[in-house]
Amino acid sequence: MIIGFMGDVMIGRLVNQNLEQVESTYLWGDALPEILQTDLTIANLEAALTHSTQRVEKVFNFKSHPKNVQTLLDAEIDVVNLANNHVLDYSEEGLLETLNTLDKAGIQHVGAGRTLNEASASLIISIQDLNIGILGFTDNEPTWEATPDSPGTRYVDVGDLEKVKEDITTLRQQVDILIVSYHWGPNMIQRPERSFVRFAHELVELGVDIFHGHSAHIFQGIEYFDRKLIMYDTGDFVDDYYVDPFLRNDRSFFFKVQVDKNGVQGVELIPVLISNFQVNLSEDEETVSRMQGLSSEFNTHLELFEGTLRLNR
Repeated sequence: MIIGFMGDVMIGRLVNQNLEQVESTYLWGDALPEILQTDLTIANLEAALTHSTQRVEKVFNFKSHPKNVQTLLDAEIDVVNLANNHVLDYSEEGLLETLNTLDKAGIQHVGAGRTLNEASASLIISIQDLNIGILGFTDNEPTWEATPDSPGTRYVDVGDLEKVKEDITTLRQQVDILIVSYHWGPNMIQRPERSFVRFAHELVELGVDIFHGHSAHIFQGIEYFDRKLIMYDTGDFVDDYYVDPFLRNDRSFFFKVQVDKNGVQGVELIPVLISNFQVNLSEDEETVSRMQGLSSEFNTHLELFEGTLRLNR
C-alpha cells in the first residue's frame, strides 16, 4: 500500500480568505490527482478550525473557518497531526472546536486532545490487511502540554526517550507499520541538529518504521536508516508565507511511501511548489538536486526518474 505524507498545511490567514472566493479543491491545484493516488494520507494541520476570537498573544496566529475542513476531505487526508505550535492559537476553545470539526468530518487526528490521555492516544488504521499505528508529538510550546484534566498537545522534548518509550513499545506490538509524526525543531534550517538526528535514530531503534518530521518550513534530507525511513522535515505544503529567496520555503515534495508487512519498500518524492495560496506539481531542478544533496549526507541516494525522486535502497 501507499502512504502519502504532506508537511505543514496552513489554511489560515490569507489562505482562509482566498477559500471564500474559490472552490475548496483550488488549494491542491494540479497536485490533486497525485495526492489521491494513495491508500492513506497524513498531514500536519497548521491552523485551528474555529470561530473562536480568543486569540493567544504570540507573533503569528492561524485559524481557518471550520467549513474549510472540506479542503482536507477533497484531498482525502485521513489523518492530521495536531501536535504543533498553532493548534491552540485561539485558546482551548479553538482547539476543542477543531477536534469537534475533524470528528464530525471523519478525519482522524493525533497529538492533541481534550485530556492528556486523548492527546497521547495512538491511532491504529487497518488497510489491505496491514495495521498502521500513528503517534503525534511536538517539542513546540511546552505550556500547551495537555494535562489529565485539561486540553492541549502531546509535548515531548527532543531526547526525552523515556517519555515516549512505553507508547511506542506498546503500539509496536499491535501494528505492522509504526509512524511517528513530530512537529519539532527551529525554523528555516536545512539540516537537523545532531541531537535531532540522534533522537530520530533512537526512535527507530525503539520500533518506529516511518518518522514524519515537520516545522522548519523547508524540507530537509531523508535517511534510510536500519531499513526504516526518517523524513527529518517535510517542509511546507501549502500556506501564505513570505518566500525566502535562497531557502525557498515555497518548494517541497509530496512524499509517497510504499509499505508492506516487512516495512518500507520504496519511497517516491514528487516536487511541488506553493503559489497563489495553492500547491502545484513542479519541475524545478534546484529543488530536486538540493534534496539529493541533503539526503546523500545521510548516505541515502535518490535517483531522478521521470521528474520524481526515488529511493535507491
